[in-house]
Amino acid sequence: MRKSSKVIITCAPTGSIHTPSMSPYLPVTADQIAEAAIAAAEAGATVLHLHARNSADGSPSPRAADFMAFLPRIKQSCNAVINISTGGSATMSLDDRLEGAHAARPEVCSLNMGPLIFDFSAAAKRVGEWQHPWEKGYVESSRGRIMYNDNVFIERIMTEVGQAYGTRFEFECYDVGHLYTLAHFADRGLVKPPFLIQTVIGILGGIGPDPRNLAHMVTIADSLFGDDYYLSAFAAGRHQMDFCTQSVLLGGHARVGLEDSLFIGRGELATSSAQQVQRIRSIVEALGREVATPAEAREMLGLKGGDQVGF
Repeated sequence: MRKSSKVIITCAPTGSIHTPSMSPYLPVTADQIAEAAIAAAEAGATVLHLHARNSADGSPSPRAADFMAFLPRIKQSCNAVINISTGGSATMSLDDRLEGAHAARPEVCSLNMGPLIFDFSAAAKRVGEWQHPWEKGYVESSRGRIMYNDNVFIERIMTEVGQAYGTRFEFECYDVGHLYTLAHFADRGLVKPPFLIQTVIGILGGIGPDPRNLAHMVTIADSLFGDDYYLSAFAAGRHQMDFCTQSVLLGGHARVGLEDSLFIGRGELATSSAQQVQRIRSIVEALGREVATPAEAREMLGLKGGDQVGF
């Protein structure tokens, strides 16, 4: 693992799992997403991992127009590195999921390194009343869906986005096999180090929320990539801060945001992603490390710069 005294805090303000009925604080309109992202950057987020939504009903959207409704405003208001999701939602085709990246040509995109069952149906049990007709079926049916990224899809993203635009990736690895898939593509020369490996913990269908699992992921990543990667971690729901802290203790980086957890404490909804950024920042600083600035993250990750994007 490549270690640094500087910690890259990534913030994911909205995602495509949680729905408007789950929290009144979840940003769903373009204005809300922009405001949440800017506030997170002001709180100390280095990187902003962004999804788009349909402003009319809060449903996940792959449309370039929905991304462009907030991307320029965020760029004008802060210097954070902007990261566009290519994961989107399991209900979207690959062409759908690439629409925002093709329009934005960002510095960073997320890239899921393999398929997995992505079951978040249990979240439906916490909702008493649904605001929109799409929500209940979308959540409950997740137990029967697969987040589909085969090696053809992965190669297309690496070539059509990475090589075409000079975009680098947040490699989302939900299990150990995803590390080996990344090594396969690195060996073929389709992606170059340093790699930002985002270990994803606690999704039903991926590696479970046991601290030994993150330690094992690091052991395997070290064997495959040596010093050619940066570790980052995030965990679903109540495990969020525990695994972010473990990642920092291991010499790595962290990701927070309402995409990954709606809570700031046991039974307490977070009022914003910025609140979660402030929490992990206080942990980072208490452990004697510093939060990386966007300029420092750009140098660490070899990014092309915010002046080379499409918005």
